[in-house]
Amino acid sequence: MRERLRTLVGRLHWAADRRRHLPAETWARLQAVLMVLDADHAPTDEDPVTDPLLGLGEVFGLDEVDLDLLMIGAAIDLDANIATAFGLLRGLPAPGRPSIGLALELCELPTVSAAALTHLGSSSRLRQQGLLAVSSSEPWLARELLIPERVLGHLVGLDEPDLPLRPLIVSSILLTLPGVETLAGAIRHGAAFSWVHAPLGAAGLSFAAAAFAALDLGCLAIQIPPGLGGGDLLDVLRSAVREAALLGRGLVVVGAERLADPANRGGFPILEGAAVPVVAVGTQTWDTDWLRRSPISLEAPPLTAADREVVWRLVGGDQSGAAGLSGLRLTPEDIADTAQHAGLRARAGSEPVTAELVRRSARQLGGAKGTAAARPARSTSFADLILPEHIMAPLARFVAWAKQRDRLIESSSLLDVGGSGTGLAALFTGSPGTGKTLAAHIVADELGLDLFPVDLPAIVDKYIGETEKHLEKVFHRAESMNVVLFFDEADALFGRRSEVKDAHDRYANQEIAYLLQRMEHFDGITILATNLRGNIDQAFSRRMSAIVHFPDPDEPTRKRLWESHLARAGKLDPHDPIEVTQLAEAAEMAGGDIRNIVLAAAYDAAADGTGVGMRHLKAATVGEFLKLGRRVPAHGFGAGGR
Repeated sequence: MRERLRTLVGRLHWAADRRRHLPAETWARLQAVLMVLDADHAPTDEDPVTDPLLGLGEVFGLDEVDLDLLMIGAAIDLDANIATAFGLLRGLPAPGRPSIGLALELCELPTVSAAALTHLGSSSRLRQQGLLAVSSSEPWLARELLIPERVLGHLVGLDEPDLPLRPLIVSSILLTLPGVETLAGAIRHGAAFSWVHAPLGAAGLSFAAAAFAALDLGCLAIQIPPGLGGGDLLDVLRSAVREAALLGRGLVVVGAERLADPANRGGFPILEGAAVPVVAVGTQTWDTDWLRRSPISLEAPPLTAADREVVWRLVGGDQSGAAGLSGLRLTPEDIADTAQHAGLRARAGSEPVTAELVRRSARQLGGAKGTAAARPARSTSFADLILPEHIMAPLARFVAWAKQRDRLIESSSLLDVGGSGTGLAALFTGSPGTGKTLAAHIVADELGLDLFPVDLPAIVDKYIGETEKHLEKVFHRAESMNVVLFFDEADALFGRRSEVKDAHDRYANQEIAYLLQRMEHFDGITILATNLRGNIDQAFSRRMSAIVHFPDPDEPTRKRLWESHLARAGKLDPHDPIEVTQLAEAAEMAGGDIRNIVLAAAYDAAADGTGVGMRHLKAATVGEFLKLGRRVPAHGFGAGGR
């Protein structure tokens, strides 16, 4: 680069000779500055052989004129005397940047020519690749050349990414995955931009990084965060493309499905026009409307259970904790984050890294990221669900299926037939308060996932076709999250299904058909809850992996419910003993109602300054009956009842 600076000093002499008409004082100052530059840039035996500009020219496809212009733009930040010379040549009273007119003169290019626009216009390679900027408020020839600080840093040997880009850079974990050689071959034969579809649990980043590694080419990987969009996103993409090229690496963009938003579509041309190969990883399949020329599009393979164990060992996790990954569709990067988080929690609590600890860490780090249901104060388990044994068995079976789902996908081709997804769906039916929602929480906790509830009454729309749009948004969102999707109060749809008598009946049935179809192609865990078991037909039942009916509790079950809730009610009044058998016999209520009664009794007892007694429970039971619009038995709820 010193040789280029010497060449530039020589051109400054030539430009000065063309300005002999300058005022004597200005001419004298210019000659003095040039003499200093001659001395500072005289040839030495220690001149380095390497020229960083040549490397830029090779990566970005720059010609000699481009390199000269880049040197002119950077020179004022490399030597203050050159800035003074530029100012004097432009007739400025102080040091200045080179104008487009001066830069073209120093490169001996006509100021009015196609060559000028080719090298410095808005579509020029220098400006498109973010290597050089031009001020915009002056006439064309008076506009000034500006070199970004990141490019200047590279020229002087300092390679640090731009500040906005740093938190978005992610590390990749290399794995031997099927299909990598196809992507590597495409890049080798000139694929400048490729798309990798990576649904939930697929190793998209590892897949792309492995392809670059197969070509002996490193990669820079960034993750687009959910809140980034519009002009800020496009600026980040330009910065990432330039950063990868400056480092001589390929670029991997994770979260690229966010570019599908119309406000972000400008990101596709930026990636397509990059100077280095780019692989975009997104949760959506490629849409031909996004770009005029469709890139090569491949499917990233999901991680197998064996792959997860390999990653767990690579990141230094205890093998005993790897069992906690069963049933969790985590990417390699998620596993690394989970291993680190679980290790920190284990050390903080002086405990080993167990499978349960790993599941808790995975749920805290991943999941719905703020859209999940509020978690209970403590983790729930099957011990919290008081149901007859014949009801508990299918619930436990459904959880076991979910945990073994990925192993079955690996070892069997059963799920490859029919074009359906690999998800599991359960239908919970029963009266309000019988435990359907609690059971959904327990399923999520047993799997180490968040529960993502969907209030169906809120998305069912009276306008034809709108309900399907709302449902699609829900599934699309859930497909990018590691959650259990829970449709509560599904009666909003089932209650509308009926014999077709008019157009509204037909469209109501179409909404059910759409939900069925979308569930079939969903690769996650879905639970629906409804009070209307009688409205579920065979077409719906056939698509359910499990149907569990939650019956109204019988007397023995009610007794267990009373005992369970009272055990958590705190202090009891020994002078007013509670007759649990009497309550279970007299008050035919669901578990949710019993919980409400015990809670109300606990409040009343706290207000009285005593423990919970039978009198509090009787009064609370009467209140619950009245709240539900039920007739209070004439005899109350036992001797002394009100």
